[in-house]
Amino acid sequence: MNVFNRTVGHLAVISALVFALVLQSAVAASLPDFTVLVEEQGKTVVNISTKQHIINRQLQRYDLPEIPENSPFGELFRHFFGTPGGMPDQAYETTSLGSGFIISDDGYIMTNHHVVAEADEIIVRTSDRREYLATVIGSDKRSDVALIKIDAENLPVAEFGDAEALKVGEWVLAIGSPFGFEQSVTAGIVSAKRRALPRENYVPFIQTDVAINPGNSGGPLFNLAGQVVGINSQIYSRTGGFMGLSFAIPINVAKDVADQLKSKGRVTRGWLGVLIQDVTRELAESFGMSQPRGALVARVLPDSPAADAKLLPGDVVLKFDGKEVPNSAALPPLVGMARVDRPAEVVILRNGIEMTTHVTIGELPQEDDQILTQSLKKEPTAGRLGMVVMPLNDELREQIQVQAGHGVMVEAVKKGAAAKAGVEAGDVILMIDSQQVTSVEQFASLVEALPVGKSVAVLLQRRSGPIFLAIKVPTE
Repeated sequence: MNVFNRTVGHLAVISALVFALVLQSAVAASLPDFTVLVEEQGKTVVNISTKQHIINRQLQRYDLPEIPENSPFGELFRHFFGTPGGMPDQAYETTSLGSGFIISDDGYIMTNHHVVAEADEIIVRTSDRREYLATVIGSDKRSDVALIKIDAENLPVAEFGDAEALKVGEWVLAIGSPFGFEQSVTAGIVSAKRRALPRENYVPFIQTDVAINPGNSGGPLFNLAGQVVGINSQIYSRTGGFMGLSFAIPINVAKDVADQLKSKGRVTRGWLGVLIQDVTRELAESFGMSQPRGALVARVLPDSPAADAKLLPGDVVLKFDGKEVPNSAALPPLVGMARVDRPAEVVILRNGIEMTTHVTIGELPQEDDQILTQSLKKEPTAGRLGMVVMPLNDELREQIQVQAGHGVMVEAVKKGAAAKAGVEAGDVILMIDSQQVTSVEQFASLVEALPVGKSVAVLLQRRSGPIFLAIKVPTE
């Protein structure tokens, strides 16, 4: 019996060991092996260091006494104060580090704009420790993409992938020089796609949890096939270090920018000429939509492609050039990448009816582009009425650029639905429930006719720009 028990015990131990080994093998088999990828693609990644010579010109000046030409104190004053009446200029040198990757065997390299911006000297160090002086072919601040070149031949070249084909949850790998540590490798997964960031209108970022730190900027983000799918560009951090949120520029966007920089030295972007905002739940209800989606047109700029195509405030852009527009942040990158002077198909929702129109895309103006394309800040929305309105005078119309015969001004907002919706004194009401407002009397009639309990869209003009609010008509 004892022998039997010992045998059973041994078998149990062996079975447990076998099960553990099988489980360990299964777990190991489910995790990616990056070693081959790093060996093959690491040689395409470069370290970039820059130098910038800065002259700190002294602003404070002094009224010094005139020094005789042969005075023994003359040289002393010139040493400390430079020319009479001022302090000497101070020159110093700053350095920065970044990463990049080779995109052609004759020395073209892609990196971030902020890595090489305003640099007086750019030094590229390859994986085999060779160093080259680089020149900037072109740099685009809006997309944070730069194209530089070194004088070299037969270089290893990174292969481009397709960022659109990436899936959330897919493994990705970054190679770069965080804090100057060259050829550092970090891995993670795709956390989200088409992520919009503040003040970044033209890049639908890839969000990952790959550890990215200062010095990784400009380096490549690889998929498991060893293809570059993005350029590591930004991190979200409250401390300055990595906190699990990093963002990469999709390679499809970066390649288009680099091609334009190489061919013509600058980047042209499509322009629609509208100011947009998100569709909130209340606004979606007022437009008869089952759920919030699309980009709501708050203003159509005069003499713009949108104006020529007869787009109107209150239109909700649902699709642009065959691609869905899930929210307002999705529209600017789509328009920006559209070909200039070519028609684009736009699907809009107007007065509850979907319709298709065509817009000939213009070129984004160089000046005031942020005002022309950025999404409006979200304002509080809620319920409705309880406000006093007054006619607009000619002087005010000119200041806020409202056409004659349009709009009434909110003189006061009392406790009630309008206050809950975020209406403020000084707002100009241009439209309510898809109806143009032309006078105080007509506005009162429109308000009187609104159905009880319904959310209605109200277009306001503020000094900061136009904005829609959803106001729910009270039941009492």
